[in-house]
Amino acid sequence: MIAWGAFTSERPDLAEAGRGLLYQFGVGLAFLATTRADGAPRVHPMCPLVTEDGLYAFIVPSPKRNDLHRDGRYAMHSFPADENEDAFSLAGRARQVTDPALIAALALRYGDERDMREPPAALPTWEPFEFLIDSCLLTRTTKHGDDEPQHTTWHAPDAV
Repeated sequence: MIAWGAFTSERPDLAEAGRGLLYQFGVGLAFLATTRADGAPRVHPMCPLVTEDGLYAFIVPSPKRNDLHRDGRYAMHSFPADENEDAFSLAGRARQVTDPALIAALALRYGDERDMREPPAALPTWEPFEFLIDSCLLTRTTKHGDDEPQHTTWHAPDAV
């Protein structure tokens, strides 16, 4: 698995398209799938933060956060586009971010993306995670109901 920065270096075309789909509504929006303790999937909306180096998110106290602590496997999918069925999805493992300087930088970025003067008051209860990437799928279409969607897949190199 690799971080977003390495993914961008290896496949800049997919990273640029993926970032565009994750941020198509102005801020990062995606669905996050995690694995419940009983093995069943769980899906929640979330707000990814894409930086030059990483793919992150602040996760509020929730079952999905508990899932990430217990079993870091995830899948992330961009929100549906209005004009077509373009989509970007990722899968890999999440890990909690503990570096105070990085957490502070991510909090500033979160606020900047939302034109906030100060981070949300609840931010101290949110936990930052980095989402390492094992694979991705980019789908491009010309319209809703496109009979010939174009799929591009990528898998991380085995030795990382």
